[in-house]
Amino acid sequence: MPQFRLDWFRFILKIVPMKIYHGPSGIRFGMLGRKRASPAPTLFVFASRIEETLNNLDFNKVGRLLRKRGYLSVTLDVPCHGENVIPDEPTSIPGWRRRIETGAPFIAEFTTKTSTLLDHLVKEGYTDAHRVIAIGTSRGGFLALHWMATEPRVKCVAAFAPVADLRDLTEFAGMENHPGARSVALDHCVERLAGRSIWVCIGNNDLRVSTDRCVAFTRKVVAASVAQKKRADVELHVMVTEGHAIHPTAHDEVAAWILARMKET
Repeated sequence: MPQFRLDWFRFILKIVPMKIYHGPSGIRFGMLGRKRASPAPTLFVFASRIEETLNNLDFNKVGRLLRKRGYLSVTLDVPCHGENVIPDEPTSIPGWRRRIETGAPFIAEFTTKTSTLLDHLVKEGYTDAHRVIAIGTSRGGFLALHWMATEPRVKCVAAFAPVADLRDLTEFAGMENHPGARSVALDHCVERLAGRSIWVCIGNNDLRVSTDRCVAFTRKVVAASVAQKKRADVELHVMVTEGHAIHPTAHDEVAAWILARMKET
């Protein structure tokens, strides 16, 4: 990205800060944007802890681009990040392993909490229930797709270099046959994702989350869509990148893709 554009975005970050709120049942969430005269299209963003997710352009440049179109950006701490941490457990992905080992249904808990927050935002007039979008990076893409599989109000999802199966991560070494780890792979969401609008990008040699696994997952969603006689609206971009990264124009492409999907809605 040219330096002048980076400087412009950094300036916008300073003058348009995100705010922390507390919703139903004490749900802590962050929001970029303000309540408008009528319910707004809302982008749920999943990546890390609240503050980093909304303020880091690597995670939410899409939200910054769409803000001028009246979009809100909303996020929660993803499991084992920020304040979503259990005492004495590891943080980040090692914490996910601990929760899998102990049988904690943390993904189901996260998707339920996110839907509860969506209920609140719709009820309070922040969010247009017909224009709900989710995006996520890496583990956040994994969570966004899980949420879409359980939440029919999500109109489209963009996943940047998403995890498709936790067992591909180095932190899950030795758990290849673990039933808990196997049960939360995105393959188990395929039938419920059939016919939904999904945009995915992945590097052509992403050894962190597995390019092959990501590609295979999208092909399964397409096959399920065809089998269910639904539109196979899955867009996959396999790009040249270095390691676990996304191509430079991915966020701009997703912003345009979301606008097109919302126009259809």
